[in-house]
Amino acid sequence: MLRLPPFTLRRPRRLAEAVEILAEEGAAEGRARAVAGGTDLWPNMKRRHQTADVVVALGGIARLDTIQANGDFTLGANATLTQVAEHSRVATDLPALAKAIRSISSPPLRNMGTLGGNLCVDTRCTYYNQTEEWRRSIDYCMKAEGSVCWVAPSSPRCWAHSASDSAPMLAALGAEVTLFGPDGERTLPVENLFHDDGMEYLSKGPAELVTAVRVPGAAARRRSAFWKLRRRGSIDFAVLSVGASLDLDQEGVVRDARVFLGAVASRPVVPEQTVAALEGEKLDAEVIAEAAAKARKHATPMDNTDFQAQWRGAMVGKYVEAALRECAGLPTERMEPPAA
Repeated sequence: MLRLPPFTLRRPRRLAEAVEILAEEGAAEGRARAVAGGTDLWPNMKRRHQTADVVVALGGIARLDTIQANGDFTLGANATLTQVAEHSRVATDLPALAKAIRSISSPPLRNMGTLGGNLCVDTRCTYYNQTEEWRRSIDYCMKAEGSVCWVAPSSPRCWAHSASDSAPMLAALGAEVTLFGPDGERTLPVENLFHDDGMEYLSKGPAELVTAVRVPGAAARRRSAFWKLRRRGSIDFAVLSVGASLDLDQEGVVRDARVFLGAVASRPVVPEQTVAALEGEKLDAEVIAEAAAKARKHATPMDNTDFQAQWRGAMVGKYVEAALRECAGLPTERMEPPAA
């Protein structure tokens, strides 16, 4: 049985108090960490991927779990994944987002996990997500005490991949994330929350907290779709995901396209050639096929998760095409794994 290491649990009642504890207790050095639902942190601490002398529980802070749909959609960071996916306005107006969130893990974990936690979920890798004994036996990777990335031993960086399913879809919808830290509050696009580095994968400060996600009301008028590839239809993390959102004029011409790939790099990736091939074109099967084929050039799946990297790379264009065909109202022509 894997057991949690000893730590001190703090339960602040105010946001400023939580940030103050994180800063004073050494969040910058990894000695203090925040926890919301705990579906990522607790297993990581049990496997000794992450350690903390102090854990700051965010569940007692008021108003971090509210969901508002007054024009724009404001989703509290502490709202559970189930609350977001089953919210009537989210499910009706942002069905692709609801679908992306329903694809995360299993119902019990969605009942615990939070939207903010999923955005900040740790990057994953075959050589990292093992027990401490397993990792010690082959020597640690650079993400956990070692100095070598076992996926790419000659690389100076870590290639652990992004594991958030909500991130690519929220980015495709043009969402913004609100952060609160020692220097106050700031807002940035969801895609700017991430760095392309498996270790330093978040741009937020160690004592900053995600407090809310705002999805513009205009996103409800866009054509959107989410597709996810994994071995099983539930529970498993993605080995590829696609979040797509298109704005079409009355003639079906693409005025604006936002497409993000998940789980192929350490952050959600924009297939820029695909986007360029869509904008200004009338959305039909031929345009979609040509644009989707260009997505492979922007994805770098590696041997760090389930399935062969070459096959995952080949699936990038197929899944982008399926997502775009769904946006266009065309038959997807492939079977999608069922959601839990």
